[in-house]
Amino acid sequence: MKAKVALIAFGGNAILPENQKGLQEEQMRQAQKAAELMVQIIKKGYELIVVHGNGPQVGNLLIQMEEAANKIPPFSLEVCDAMTEGSMGFMLEKAIINELRRQSIDKDVATLITQVVVDKNDPAFGKPTKPIGPFYPKFRAQQLARQKKWAMVEDAGRGFRRVVPSPRPIDIVPKWIIRDLVMSGRVVIAAGGGGIPVIINSRGLYEGVEAVIDKDYASSLLAREVGADLFIILTGISRVYYHFGRPDQKPLSVITVEEAKKFLEQGEFPPGSMGPKIRAAIEYIEAGGKEVLITSASHLKAALINHSGTRIVASIPVSSNLEIGGEQ
Repeated sequence: MKAKVALIAFGGNAILPENQKGLQEEQMRQAQKAAELMVQIIKKGYELIVVHGNGPQVGNLLIQMEEAANKIPPFSLEVCDAMTEGSMGFMLEKAIINELRRQSIDKDVATLITQVVVDKNDPAFGKPTKPIGPFYPKFRAQQLARQKKWAMVEDAGRGFRRVVPSPRPIDIVPKWIIRDLVMSGRVVIAAGGGGIPVIINSRGLYEGVEAVIDKDYASSLLAREVGADLFIILTGISRVYYHFGRPDQKPLSVITVEEAKKFLEQGEFPPGSMGPKIRAAIEYIEAGGKEVLITSASHLKAALINHSGTRIVASIPVSSNLEIGGEQ
């Protein structure tokens, strides 16, 4: 019997919340909280792939490098991605192993530094939009723009920041390794931060590029490539809402892909928040995926037994007792 596979994606803020200083001890404690959630999924009978964000962590690393730039040459952005994949992978891996041991579950955990292929002709390379790293004074921003050819933008009076492209992922380099590991019963942590962006150059070789891959799109692609049965996206709210933030907002318990597309067209899910998550869900389902679950960390346990969260599916069987937009 084929094992059921779940892939869960959550943001870097889950390990480094905005209200914390970013101390190593704080991040270790947050990793332990995340591990407790991961083991809940395993106890529901799933083999597990974990994808984490790394935005706050890469941002802090870039600030450290800027402060030390006169002493130690800074690394490029894709190497910073790899560094944070490794450090965050270690924290999560250790925390998950320890939580599995506490609950007497015999499983191995592995972290894979993951290269993700993007198209070198992706239009995003001509229009950098993703701000990263520290705020710079004008003179330093102009200096970096000249020396490194960085695109710099002014940010609401707080200074200037670098912006980089955010191309769409088209392939996961170690996808078969990830699939083999998870199908053999290992918990796999992969594609952290959306993965390390690489292109295939004119010689047919992988070449790193300075860009940011959206974690949700990379997670969706990986879920499709390994044939995951359940794609879980953790976000800041317990479920998706129609007319979110308005007096007439309505929770969505279950929606079909066609309804999700309609809501997107109506502007219900903004590009900077829920939009990429919904698009990632649609792409996964349309490629043959079974089910997407969108919820918050605090509601994940309830969502796994259909008492919270929003599920996105290809269609709803006539016999189903799940109601679109209603409570379950």
